[in-house]
Amino acid sequence: MATIISTAFMSLDGVVEAPGGEPGYRNSGWTFQDIDFVEDAYAMKSEEQSVSDAMLLGRHSYQSFAPIWPGMTEEFPRYNALPKFVVSTTLDESDLVNNWGATTILRSIEDVATLKSHFNGTLIIHGSATLTRALTDAGLIDRYHLLVFPVLLGAGKRLFSTTDKPKKNLKLLSAETYSNGIQKLVYEA
Repeated sequence: MATIISTAFMSLDGVVEAPGGEPGYRNSGWTFQDIDFVEDAYAMKSEEQSVSDAMLLGRHSYQSFAPIWPGMTEEFPRYNALPKFVVSTTLDESDLVNNWGATTILRSIEDVATLKSHFNGTLIIHGSATLTRALTDAGLIDRYHLLVFPVLLGAGKRLFSTTDKPKKNLKLLSAETYSNGIQKLVYEA
C-alpha cells in the first residue's frame, strides 16, 4: 500500500495559494517576499525527492508545473523522472506534456484510493490544495510536510477544508524552527 504525503508552503493563517509566484493571486510569491533565505529551512524539499516514488497532482498544479519543472533539471532531477498521477475530471490525454515522465489521469477520489491500495511506495503531492482537501476529507493522506511561514495573508486557498467532520488528531513526527521564522512541521495522520 502506498504512503501519500502532502507537502506545502503555508502561511501562519493556513493559506497555501501561489507561494512561488503563480499568477492570479494578490499575494503571489509570498514565500520569497521579506523573508531571509535560510538554506536549511528548505532541506526537506531535497529529502522529499529522495523518498518519492511518484507524484500525485491536481489539474491546476499539473498545468502550472508541467511547463516549468521539466526544464529544472538541477532543482528537480528525481521528480522529473518519476511517474505522475493527475486527478482531474476535465483533463484530456492531449493536455499532457511528453517531456515530464509517464503521466496517468485519475478521474476520481475513488481512483486515488485504488491507486493507494495497489501502489508500493510513496506518492507525494505538491501544491494541489483542492486535491489535498478532498483526500484529507476521505482519510487518504498519511503525512503532512509543512513549511509554515511567519506571514498572515488573509484571503487565499487553504490546505484544509472547512467540511464538518469528526475531530482527527495528528501525531507530530518532527519540528524545527529556523532563524527566519519558518517552521518545519511533519505530521502523521
